[in-house]
Amino acid sequence: MQAQRTALVAEQKQTLSPRMLQSIKILALPVADLTEVIQQEIDTNPALEVVEDRTADSLDSFNEDKAELQAANTDDHEGEYSDSGYSSWDGDENSQRKFLEGSIALPETLQEHLLSQLRVLKIREEDQSLGERLIQNLDDNGFHVISPKELCNSIPEHELNEMISLIQGFDPCGTCTSGYQESLLVQASLDPTAPEEAKLILRDHLEELEKGKHAEVKRALGLREPRYSAIIDYIKTLSPFPGRLFSTEKTRYVIPDLAIRIEDNEFVIELNDELIPVLGVNPFFAELSGKKDENKDTVTFARRSVEKARFFIGSIQQRNATLLKVAKSIVVHQTRFFVEGPMAMQPLSLSDVADDIGVHETTVSRVVNGKYVQTEWGIFELRRFFTNAVPGASALAPHSKESVKEVIRKILTEGNSPEGKGSKLTDREIVDMLAQRGIVIARRTVAKYRNELALDSSYGRHNH
Repeated sequence: MQAQRTALVAEQKQTLSPRMLQSIKILALPVADLTEVIQQEIDTNPALEVVEDRTADSLDSFNEDKAELQAANTDDHEGEYSDSGYSSWDGDENSQRKFLEGSIALPETLQEHLLSQLRVLKIREEDQSLGERLIQNLDDNGFHVISPKELCNSIPEHELNEMISLIQGFDPCGTCTSGYQESLLVQASLDPTAPEEAKLILRDHLEELEKGKHAEVKRALGLREPRYSAIIDYIKTLSPFPGRLFSTEKTRYVIPDLAIRIEDNEFVIELNDELIPVLGVNPFFAELSGKKDENKDTVTFARRSVEKARFFIGSIQQRNATLLKVAKSIVVHQTRFFVEGPMAMQPLSLSDVADDIGVHETTVSRVVNGKYVQTEWGIFELRRFFTNAVPGASALAPHSKESVKEVIRKILTEGNSPEGKGSKLTDREIVDMLAQRGIVIARRTVAKYRNELALDSSYGRHNH
């Protein structure tokens, strides 16, 4: 048996200091997140101060407008509004109207809408409790999150099924189901005008219908035109995801970090720094950090705070400078895009830009991730400009993935005119059309790009 020995091994390791980690984090932050980090740093570091707040003018205007609005709303009635922001009235109709107009309206959720219908029913308290449990178990689509049997394992099966059937008939019809197929079936079953064959198609032939195999469906049910078309038209009126009518998801707004435009045949690159305040070091702390006759702990604290503030300011300056360098390199490589549009997007890698500006690929990746640029062709994520080459007929004129996707989008959307046939094109036909333009790709690649563009298959496009 070989004996184990203890040995000392010299090993070199590179570790990042907290400041370096902070600098890397700042480099990756979009402008909206950067403003939050700046405010946090101002709150924690007394040596860091705002020299110029670029949002001060708009804030002052907002406060003035707010004061004028409040003065108008009081209508010379002192004490009508409390400090909490709620108004009150003493029977005066005008005051009540103002209160109602000033109230904040919140969108009703799917659960709230269903619960309001459940609570007006004259049913047992146990059934109310069961119904509430089932409704609270629904996702945004109106489908079960957990299986009802698993969720209510102590409830007799017939009672559980009765309550599920009751909720399925609430508005919107078809919620409290396991998925979109059951939801469609429930909607058709509860509709007295639904064609009987529609239920058979939804139950037994939905997969064939989704794939556009109409001949197989018609043959299986013995249907002919125009009866089959009428049934399909009815199925299109049903909602596969009924709960989405009550979606409360907030709209997310994109704030561009850059703007790139063409003026007098020259490219102009502007950094969006209106939301970023101008920072500086507090003069008192700067002076205190250099004194020798003050308390040692006080001077040490001041010196560390000043150093931290200067490093933070330097990190922001480095972020902005690197972002501008990356943008300039993108403009050089993607000049045709900014002049001609998305169809002229060229292949570009992170290493191409990294070599241009003399940094590592990971630095470029951090800079472009999550950041957007305003162009004459719309707002684009910076990462979108980095796209692989797609094999084409000419090696001298390679096509990028994004440009090919844009060509496919144009073929399908601009062909939807009455004289066009874009809505009827199959993936194979798209492959042939791309080949005529010197772009040679496989049918499965077309299907992949079409899915990334959120465009349906030929069946889906033809029937929407």
